[in-house]
Amino acid sequence: MYSKTIEHAHELSRNLPNTVPEDIEAVPSRFHLFSDDRISVIYAPINHINRTARILILGITPGWQQAKIAFETAIAMRGCSDDEVGREVKRRAAFAGSMRKNLVSMLDELGVARLLCIKTTAEMFAARSDLLHSTSALRYPVFKRGANFSGYDPNPTRHPFLLSMIEHLLAPELAAVPDALIIPLGRSVEAVLDYLSVTGRLEEARWMKGFPHPSGANGHRKRFFEYRKKELAIAAERWFSRSAEVAYDGVDRPSTRRLSPNGKA
Repeated sequence: MYSKTIEHAHELSRNLPNTVPEDIEAVPSRFHLFSDDRISVIYAPINHINRTARILILGITPGWQQAKIAFETAIAMRGCSDDEVGREVKRRAAFAGSMRKNLVSMLDELGVARLLCIKTTAEMFAARSDLLHSTSALRYPVFKRGANFSGYDPNPTRHPFLLSMIEHLLAPELAAVPDALIIPLGRSVEAVLDYLSVTGRLEEARWMKGFPHPSGANGHRKRFFEYRKKELAIAAERWFSRSAEVAYDGVDRPSTRRLSPNGKA
């Protein structure tokens, strides 16, 4: 029903506003993709996919600050390619501050840096950005009564427009980054990945179940991480060592064989 709107939304990047919108109300109407009595969805130029990534960090949806950064970057880089703009948007907006610090700490404790042949996963946000793809289950910013959407009420897999974004944007995006271990941030994101796994669109071994949200506001993060750490470390080890066929891509690090969207080699 909504597939054409979603699949062609990226074309809006050709008709960006002249100035950066200061708030959601100031976003031109042509960028409003959907609205009902519960949620609204706007387009933001967040389309870049790092197809060679080894780690994929998946949030629920970009918030307003990320959307504003995307508009600022795209307007400032008008005339550049979508890939160039997308890389810069991700560099500026991806998990800054305490969330990034917590995320790096947890991934390093799980041995992910060792599996990637780097000293610390902090390098993924700097010199080794080639290893990381950060994205959202709902690619375009979703708001509930003007506030950032947390992933609950409505359930994304039961709302027709949000489900269409999952099926027509997220599923192909995950398939386009087949060597990446997926780190879902929060239970609402896990519910989306569960849906894709149950419907045969995603191999369950590709994503870490029970990874605590790295937000500083998550008061149970440390306790839950300690409880889950052993299982999460095993899941990471299994993903990176699952194939006996190891190819080297020219940057002195291993790369598992590529998988099809249904997880078969």
